[in-house]
Amino acid sequence: MTKSNATLDAYAPPASAAKPLRPTELLASLRNALEPWTPGTPFWIFAYGSLMWNPQFAWDARHVATVRGYHRSFRLWSRINRGTPENPGLVLTLECGGSCRGLVYRIAPDLVQEEMQRIWKREMQFGSYRPKWLNCVVGEESIRALVFTVNRECSGYAGRIPVEIMVEALARAAGHYGPAYDYLFKTVETLHSHGVRDARVEQLAALVRARIEALSAASRSTAPHSA
Repeated sequence: MTKSNATLDAYAPPASAAKPLRPTELLASLRNALEPWTPGTPFWIFAYGSLMWNPQFAWDARHVATVRGYHRSFRLWSRINRGTPENPGLVLTLECGGSCRGLVYRIAPDLVQEEMQRIWKREMQFGSYRPKWLNCVVGEESIRALVFTVNRECSGYAGRIPVEIMVEALARAAGHYGPAYDYLFKTVETLHSHGVRDARVEQLAALVRARIEALSAASRSTAPHSA
């Protein structure tokens, strides 16, 4: 075990703590989340991380939107999509406080059940979020949308961890969907493409880039030289 992994282990829960929801539990959580929605009416979902740049669902309208009372934060361990059980990465959740600018997507009413089942299998396998209906501000309009907010009781919740631990996890981990740093960088790039800035996430991205460069330099310096 490397020193960095040993340090991460002091903060990340053991892989055995991650318990996926049973199919019946997953379906029940989806039904509960959709209960406030009236079939046949517009359905909106708010995206602030990978759903912005890789939604993987059919949508027919999209707007830049602001959710108040929450901010994006890398406080969710990922041991499959952006990490491994031995080397977990981090992904975003919405923590209480502040505000968050992202994208709000509209799904056609007749596609909601099908598309939301796809989203649920991707985002809610481990009960990582608490889906809530929140107001999203779009210009002068307020849209009610489904939002994945923090679930501090889930097994992957990281809580308040030192910045250096976040940087180390994001710089080193990779999983089924690729490196954790790619998730971070694509989030920043997507926000920029829509004219949105998130100072906290941009600062973290700068630190992670610097750490990746340092790791790369260290790797080159220790590589054997050919005669």
